[in-house]
Amino acid sequence: MQICSVCKEETEKYRCPVCRTRYCSLDCYKKHKGEVLGVNTVSSISTVSAEPWSVEDLLNGDNIIDKVPLQKLQLLGQSKELRDLLCNPHLRRLLRSVDGAENKDEAMRAAMQEPLFTEFSDQCLKIVENEPIDQAESDKFIV
Repeated sequence: MQICSVCKEETEKYRCPVCRTRYCSLDCYKKHKGEVLGVNTVSSISTVSAEPWSVEDLLNGDNIIDKVPLQKLQLLGQSKELRDLLCNPHLRRLLRSVDGAENKDEAMRAAMQEPLFTEFSDQCLKIVENEPIDQAESDKFIV
């Protein structure tokens, strides 16, 4: 595990969506965000790669907290519940729109407003986490 790039004390848990700097908490994120948007904005941003993240970046990154083992991912393909949901053309259109979106974060937030998409994502999480997801718990994450 790596150490937070901001406070240099705690284990990192997150990455900045802009520059991929590692941080451990909301306080460190706010401090980092202030530094990036502060007086040194030009010099800070000039060191950031303009290339988008690739699948290989995500698969080969050092942060293993958010990775799902391959055998659990394969369970998604074996789920009758997911196959049934994927028969819905509206869900397939939503998935294609998120996949093809230039701003995936914004597209994902919009898709999460759709109950069908939320049901799909909850089912995926239920499978890979091996625990049922309570609807009330799921509602906490809708933006």
